[in-house]
Parts: sequence; C-alpha cells; structure tokens
Amino acid sequence: MRNIPKIEKGNTYHIYNRGINGEDIFKEKRNYSHFLNRWQDFIAPVTDTYAYCLLKNHFHFLLRVKNEDVVFVDEVTSKSKILDPTQQFSNFFNSYAQSINKAGNRTGSLFEHPYRRIKVDNEAYFARLVTYIHYNPQKHGFVDDYKQYPYSSYASHLSSKPTKLNRREVIDWFGNENKFVEFHSSYRDFKDLGDLAYEAD
Repeated sequence: MRNIPKIEKGNTYHIYNRGINGEDIFKEKRNYSHFLNRWQDFIAPVTDTYAYCLLKNHFHFLLRVKNEDVVFVDEVTSKSKILDPTQQFSNFFNSYAQSINKAGNRTGSLFEHPYRRIKVDNEAYFARLVTYIHYNPQKHGFVDDYKQYPYSSYASHLSSKPTKLNRREVIDWFGNENKFVEFHSSYRDFKDLGDLAYEAD
C-alpha cells in the first residue's frame, strides 16, 4: 500500500473506507442516518464537506479540513480543547463501529485500517470527483440511476432544504444547478482522475 497522506489543516481529501474483509458496514436502513449523525458529531466540526456516497460495504467523502483551530467546550465542566482532525476521524470510526457491534452482538474491527485518504490539490478535478462519488451506486450496480439513490449527497445539492454540506461552493464549481445536472448526466470517463478515484476501488 502506498504511503497514506497525513490529515492536515487546509487540505482537501477524497476519503474512503470499507468494511473489513468486504463486510457490510451498513446492516440495515437506519445505519445510514446513524452514520451521518456520527459524521456530524465528529467530522463536520473540523471539515467542510462537499460530497458523499454511502454504499453497503464502503463510503466516499470529498472534504476539506478547516484551516482554523476548532475549539470544543465541554458543557458540563466548561473545559475547552482544540479538536485534532486526526483524532476526530479515529473517534468517528470507533463510535460507529461500537454501535454496530452492540446492535449486532459482534466484536472486533468493522473497518479496514488505515482508512484511505487521497489528497486533492488540483481544483480542476473537484467537479469530476463530486460526479464520480455520486455515480458510485450506479457504477457498482446498486441502482440503475444514481440520481435515485437515497444515500448520496446528489439530491441535497439540488434541494433548498437546510444542509450541512457546502452546497453553494460545490454548485459554483459547476457554474450553476443546471450545469451541475448536465455535467453529471454527460460525464462518464473517470479515467482522467487516476488515483484520485481508482485507488479507492
């Protein structure tokens, strides 16, 4: 396995992980929302999230780690600490795995270690990476039309409902909502993404 880049402030990453030995990480429908809730608790405070897709045995996220320090204040003790992004990811995976283990009466690791992260340092790839992530359910045969898949951020980008996603920035990468839809519908050649996409699968 290639060297895994460190999680560093200000950097953009394609984050990917899957179940150990190909095991499903989403056992039932409620797991998807629980996963996203855990993401909001641990990862959202230290990142800007642009796109995601949750599949049965793996997931993809495109995000940028915030430049500034994020301070957490304990409501009980009033003590404060700076959140370490690397530790937040560890806490996130552990928290979700523990809940799945408890519900399923299982033990041991749920995810592969280490989780994969690919640093994205070329903004020209952002729109294509977002499209690649959204297209994954169709690519892997979960649905015939990725637009109908309920566990990705595709619909959220076109909705007016409140979201934790950095929706405006993503739409701006494409130009507007119509171009977002058009690009997703027309772009299928992901080979130019190279390791940014294919290393993960």
